[in-house]
Amino acid sequence: MAIRTLIVDDEPLARTRIRSLLQDEADIEVVGECGDGKQAIVALRDLQPDLVFLDVQMPALDGFEVLEAVRGDRLPAVIFVTAYDRYAIRAFEHHALDYLLKPFDRDRFQKALARVRAELQRKQQASASQRLAAMLQDVQSSSRKPVQRLVIKSGGRIFFLRVEEIDWIEAAGNYVRLHVGKETHLLRETMNSLEGRLDGQQYVRIHRSTIVAMDRIKELQPWFHGDFKVILKDGAELTLSRGYRQKLQEMLGGSF
Repeated sequence: MAIRTLIVDDEPLARTRIRSLLQDEADIEVVGECGDGKQAIVALRDLQPDLVFLDVQMPALDGFEVLEAVRGDRLPAVIFVTAYDRYAIRAFEHHALDYLLKPFDRDRFQKALARVRAELQRKQQASASQRLAAMLQDVQSSSRKPVQRLVIKSGGRIFFLRVEEIDWIEAAGNYVRLHVGKETHLLRETMNSLEGRLDGQQYVRIHRSTIVAMDRIKELQPWFHGDFKVILKDGAELTLSRGYRQKLQEMLGGSF
């Protein structure tokens, strides 16, 4: 069956570009185009597409507000389209299948379509509307749930890092440096902000500039003035400062 597709973008040239890329896709049927958020809400409810290419920045209502407005209705798979990479985290919090950063080429566009096809195939027994409606409900409480993945921008790329892969984290000016095996990644976020988004049962602050994964700790060694050396399984040596000692003791269920 054809994948019924809606294109939503306030720029006519952008809509034309997406439509032209879809012309040769035999399984895609473009059922409508919208130039603003209000039109998109009506079209989503009336046309009930399987897929929507949704611009983020639009007059009156942005893409996120459009999804909030139709929450509870039959919702399609969503590919966000925007010229700004700063919306990537929020887009995936809304459980978009993909995030196209303008200008994108045909190859990147094809990869996004491949994700849609694979997702629709996997969900034949559960409609896209049920899945996305549940995910949008989760957004309300997402700030209270530990983050499971982080969006990393590096060398013009955007990729996703599972939090469970992180060994330890250190402050680096206006950034934090994430240590993942032999690799490191910079993330523009404060230590306090990131600490509040991590699972407190898995990650612990051991210094004002250091957070560590509990299951990576191999050994603690007494150091000077009540501090401890924290030896990780990969051999890395960190410092547990006296001010953060009690928290680690509580998590370990004992004193040292």
